[in-house]
Amino acid sequence: MSDFSDAEVEAGRRLFAGEWNFTASAGSLGSLPPMAGPEIAFAGRSNVGKSSLINALTGRRSLARTSRTPGRTQELIFFSGPGRPAGLVLVDMPGYGYAAAAKTKVADWTRLIHDFLHGRATLSRVYVLVDARHGLKPADDTILDTLGQAAVSHEIVLTKCDQVSAAELAERATAVEAAMRKRPAAFPDLIATSARTGAGIPQLRAAIARLLAERSR
Repeated sequence: MSDFSDAEVEAGRRLFAGEWNFTASAGSLGSLPPMAGPEIAFAGRSNVGKSSLINALTGRRSLARTSRTPGRTQELIFFSGPGRPAGLVLVDMPGYGYAAAAKTKVADWTRLIHDFLHGRATLSRVYVLVDARHGLKPADDTILDTLGQAAVSHEIVLTKCDQVSAAELAERATAVEAAMRKRPAAFPDLIATSARTGAGIPQLRAAIARLLAERSR
């Protein structure tokens, strides 16, 4: 797991300080908002805690939840922070695991995600969320394969780390890091978080701030 200096943690805090708002939803390539500032996307299985993580990062208790309406479950959701139109944008990707979705909708979503990942020049990184209680599952391999094929930088974030023991967390992290080292486009480190306790949230903010600083040089 990465270490961050106090200065990087403070840079991350400042990056996410201020007002965050829902700005757009997109269910098709044509409805994607115009590219402007750098984008950070979050992917993960259903119920992995994406909304809770986005709320924790932005300090908004119900940003991700209240910005959704029924029918958006197969859409990309965009949130913008301070500094619009060229400020940081967070992208909430639909949770995968489609037992209740029609095959045509799954096909449409898959095509949208493929086009988004291949053609979004402002996409800086995709964080793939993995439940610390369960580790990587076969369903995760599909999105990881797609990210690798698209050569999109991506990194694992463990969620719900407060629900496992320290020994279990260390074992899970070691296994995930070993699996990700086999994927050339993957960033080898991971960040362990808990949206409930706030653990790891300053580090994730710092990681995003570091990434954006490196890309702006």
